[in-house]
Amino acid sequence: MTRGPPSFAEAVRVWLKVGLLGFGGPAGQIALLHREVVETRDWLDGDEFARALSFCMLLPGPEAQQLATWLGWRLHGIRGGVAAGLLFVLPGLAVMLGLSALYVVHGRSDWAGPVLLGLKAAVVALVLQALLKIGQRTIKDRAAAAVAGAAFAMMAFTTLPFPLVIICAGAVGWLTAKGGQGEAVPPAPPLKGQARTAFICLALWLAPIALAWLVAPNSVLAWMGLTFGSLAAISFGGAYAALAYVGQSASALGWLSAPQMLDGLGLAETTPGPLILVFVFVGFVGAFQTAPVEWAWGLAVLGGLMAAWTTFAPSFLWIFAGGPLFERWGRRPKPARALAMISAAAVGVIGQLALWFAIHLLFRSGQTMEVAGLLSVMLPDLGSLNVAALGLTLLALALTFATRLPMLAMIGVMVAAGVLLKVVGAS
Repeated sequence: MTRGPPSFAEAVRVWLKVGLLGFGGPAGQIALLHREVVETRDWLDGDEFARALSFCMLLPGPEAQQLATWLGWRLHGIRGGVAAGLLFVLPGLAVMLGLSALYVVHGRSDWAGPVLLGLKAAVVALVLQALLKIGQRTIKDRAAAAVAGAAFAMMAFTTLPFPLVIICAGAVGWLTAKGGQGEAVPPAPPLKGQARTAFICLALWLAPIALAWLVAPNSVLAWMGLTFGSLAAISFGGAYAALAYVGQSASALGWLSAPQMLDGLGLAETTPGPLILVFVFVGFVGAFQTAPVEWAWGLAVLGGLMAAWTTFAPSFLWIFAGGPLFERWGRRPKPARALAMISAAAVGVIGQLALWFAIHLLFRSGQTMEVAGLLSVMLPDLGSLNVAALGLTLLALALTFATRLPMLAMIGVMVAAGVLLKVVGAS
């Protein structure tokens, strides 16, 4: 039995905490949400969390923000979903706008390096801890274990797209489902109410795009709204899958150069919240560089906000309009089994993300080898091992698994350790 929903004020404090500490990409953010909602506070059980995660992985856009929105909606309805979804993004958005402004004035900067090194080491430990706990609750039979392993292998060693991995997992579950009544099915949500909610969310999402085209047709803001808005509806596979499209568009439209895109990605790694906040950098810097001098700063801020709104607003549409239908549909035997297998696949996907993150943290260089356009293996350069990062990661693992230090204390220790290594010249 769970403790049940908290007060709205208590939940808001937790969503703000998640927004401030959500480093490490989707794997780290999902781990943090699981820790706060399931492990520490027992607001929802692990099965419901896993089912929600599987639903969010079926949606386009940033799955971690959608999961936060779903959790808030599940606990306190639409106002809870709005609070959770916004607070998940706003701290990182504010930081990204500030870093983008510093970038256009001063260019590249490595001032945050020591802090980030400690944070990233902490994220590796937290992700591994969450992976074990989510896996224990999700992997309930051999079929689920096989699906999790297959998903990990497909993501780590092939070029198969993420949506195909999820579709295959769902198909396995659907085809292997046994008969039965399934769980108790909640009443169907009123279609009229759902249609109204969907219309309001859709109108709010598209309003800035329409306004930009009405006020300034073919302007950079109008094209940014159209570019990021259309991408939000089709962007499966996370931030890196979407970056290829945005990078091509930004270059073709003269917003940013390829090196600037890489700089933006590096800055996005330093912020809490979804990695896809790099789009805020694209909007800010792209608008700044293409606007008349007298309007540059104002349009830069609007460009960053346009990118953020059109990227993240659709998540509220998917959750508020689709969540009640999912709650009803997802408890039937075949869909429930399909979602269980998608949850198992999610464990494999999180494992692959953790491996990817750890390799990029521990090694300064490497290469990806492809065979026949299908197999793909990431090979780190063993000679480029970052000894400081390795030491910090081992410390984070020890603090997490051996001492059971509270998360905030562990993160504080890791940040201090990263700064200390910089001071003594070891990083």
